[in-house]
Parts: sequence; structure tokens; C-alpha cells
Amino acid sequence: MTSQNRVEFTMEMKSEYTILVPNMAPIHFGLLRNVFVNRGYKMEILQNSGRAVVDAGLKYVHNDICYPCQLVIGQFLDALAGGGYDPHKVALMITQTGGGCRASNYIHLLRKALEKAGYGYVPVISLSMAGLEKNSGFRITLPVLRMAIAALAYGDLLMSLDNQTKPYEKQSGDSARAVARWQKKLSVMLADGKGCFVRDVRRISKQIAAEFDAIPVNPKAKLKVGIVGEIYVKYSALGNNDLEQFLFEQGCEVCLPGILGFAMYMAENNVVGYKLYGGNPVIKTAAAAAGRYLYSFECAIADATKDCKNVTYYGDFRETRRLAESVIGLGCKMGEGWLLPGEMMELIENGFINIVCAQPFGCLPNHIVGKGVIRRIRELHKEANIVPIDYDPGATRVNQENRIKLMLAVAREKQQEGGIGK
Repeated sequence: MTSQNRVEFTMEMKSEYTILVPNMAPIHFGLLRNVFVNRGYKMEILQNSGRAVVDAGLKYVHNDICYPCQLVIGQFLDALAGGGYDPHKVALMITQTGGGCRASNYIHLLRKALEKAGYGYVPVISLSMAGLEKNSGFRITLPVLRMAIAALAYGDLLMSLDNQTKPYEKQSGDSARAVARWQKKLSVMLADGKGCFVRDVRRISKQIAAEFDAIPVNPKAKLKVGIVGEIYVKYSALGNNDLEQFLFEQGCEVCLPGILGFAMYMAENNVVGYKLYGGNPVIKTAAAAAGRYLYSFECAIADATKDCKNVTYYGDFRETRRLAESVIGLGCKMGEGWLLPGEMMELIENGFINIVCAQPFGCLPNHIVGKGVIRRIRELHKEANIVPIDYDPGATRVNQENRIKLMLAVAREKQQEGGIGK
């Protein structure tokens, strides 16, 4: 299906069609969904998972295409075939970065798969700040964009605080209940157009941090493990076989870098690209301004935890960028590019020396900036304990978890020897 005969999502469809969105980061996507719902869209985050999703993806997507593409398309097709939706009253939404890796082709591969499966009439919406495709029935206005950025900031903070609190809570479920309460509160505020300016985010984030800081916790230290990798596999339980939950069950405190960091990375690449290769100065100036705006939100959520005793916010994009330059050049910006080693370095600086690098098998950018930089990082940090894990339809969960268990065994041995990695 070519872009010339694509099915457009029109204004008439807005009130009647349900927009289906693949799940990646539950806290963030829950807040983002409510932003759009409160602007008149019907939207649902897909929850279907299991082997049926993988099989649907393999049936309609070539196995040379990266695993996230197979999963996202498989999740869509499995949902359409499952009987829970009227295919004539749904639209599908997928992100499109416009970058140099295969992810920019997902939307075209999705349309091709829909055509082969008999759903060629289903509209596909491109969610892209690059404006690659336009739909008269779906537009991101400045107020919506502001609310979406605030939602990402709140999502980063809630994800971070939940991961720090859940392993230590005395009363099981306290952290999850706090997350649910704040998701509901924030959704109401954003629906009213409140809580989306930097000053609001700073004020509300302090309230959020104070509530998590007050949750009764046990003092016993847990093994600290960071997760980095390709953005979908890093966050998605479907993509990484419930990696976060597995590490939690193994007695670990998990740290995932925030999604705001990826957004700032995308903006920064336009600035770096202009300096290295030239281009449009207007785009460079706009990207630099966008990066500063996003960074102000990260600073707001980081400031919220400064007076807390039990929780903090790990992450400072400018520090991530500085640390990345000690490992790889900033011109390496395909896929997760220099952000991935920068996040690994920052995790180590924050005490998360044990790192799982989750990446789709055959994802060239991630294998270069993931596996390829491990030796250099270990030269800079001999204590680093990093394990790269490939995820694809043929990789068994048992093998993946056994490799992670081996990394954790090494970490515990080092911890007992010298208190490293606590």
C-alpha cells in the first residue's frame, strides 16, 4: 500500500473510531492516552500479549525486520482478529521518528500487513513530530503537545519512584497504589488543562515525591540493576519478556532511564547534526529551543526529590551527553546512538553498575552502540557488570533469564567481596 492510496483518518472518524495504540510504557502511555481522550478522541492501549501476538507478527512481517516491528504489528493484527473490535470502526496509531534505522518503515510495513490480512481499509495514524504524514482528523496542537510533554515528565517520575520503592516497601502494593492514585489525579488535572507548565510540574512533583518518600520501607539494600537498550524492548514487557518483573522477583532494585531523555536526544541530534554536517539553521535553532524546554521539565522532576530521604531521581540529560562523549562520538546517532552508552555511563555513576542491555537481534545501531561499547566502558569502569541480551521470536525466555541470572550471580559475588553494587 503506497502513501498515495493510504486511508486517511478524517474528522468524521474522530467521534466514531477507536484509536488502538501498542503498549510500551504502561505509566506513560496511560497518562498520554488520557490527554487525547480528553480532547475528544477514543483511544485504547492494547493489552493483548502471548505467543499469538508473535505468530501474527511473523505471519505478516518478514523475519529480517526487527523484533519490535513484528511485535507491534502482531499486536495490532491479533487485536483485530480477536473479535473485541469492529475493524471498520478502528484506527491504528504508530510512532514514526523519520530516522535512519528500519523503525521509520514500520508504518509502511503495517499498511502492507493490513492489506495482506484483509484490513486494508483500516486507517493508520503516524504520530510524528517530523510531520511525515498528515491526517485531517488527528492533529497535535501546541496545548496538546504541552500536556503530552508534562505527561512524559510525570510518567518518568512515577516510574522512577515506583522502581525505587517497590523492592523495599513493608506493605506489599503500597507503591502500586500510589502510582494508580497519581495517574488518576494527573489525568483529571491534565483534562482541565492544569499541571502542564514547568512551574506546575515542579510543584506537583514535590507532592508526588513526598508521598512515595513517606511509604514505610525496609532498610535492607538490594542489588541495583539498570536497563538500557532499544527503546521499545527496553520498556515493553511484551518485548523483553517482563524483564522488570523478573529482576524484581530476583531481589533487585531496577532503574530505567526516562523517556524524556530520548526526546531530548532526538532534539539534540538536530543540533549536533548541524554542527557536524551542516543543514537548515532554522531546524537547528528550533531543536535547540525544544531541547532546553524539555530539559526544564527534567530539572523540575529532579528538583522534587532533593529533600527526600528514601527516593531520588536518577537522570540529567546534559550529564548523559557529557558522559557519552567519553565513549563514542555524538555523530553516532542512528537508533539510540550515543544515548545508549551515555545512559550506561550515567547508571554506573549512580551506583547501578549491573546493567542489562536489551536489544532486538539484528538491530545494527544497537549492536554497535550497545555491545560494541562495552569494552570501552569497562576500560573506564572496571566494576561495570554488563550483559547484552538479544530478543527475537526464536530466543527462548529461559536462555535469556539464565544469562541474566549469571550476571546477577557475579554481581552478588562482588557485593560479598567488597560491598560493590549495593
